[in-house]
Amino acid sequence: MGEATSKAKGYANDVAGSAKEAAGDATDNKQMQAEGQSQQMKGEAQKVKGDVEGALGDDV
Repeated sequence: MGEATSKAKGYANDVAGSAKEAAGDATDNKQMQAEGQSQQMKGEAQKVKGDVEGALGDDV
């Protein structure tokens, strides 16, 4: 996977997680809130992976 792909997946997970967390907040659903936060963290990790791939080359 290349830098751009990792970052795109990261941003997608970040946005989806934010939406899921907001829906959980609106419905007072603690599980959905936690899932949204978890998905956002996954997105952040994917974006960092993309940064590393960009710094070291796509062969990482």
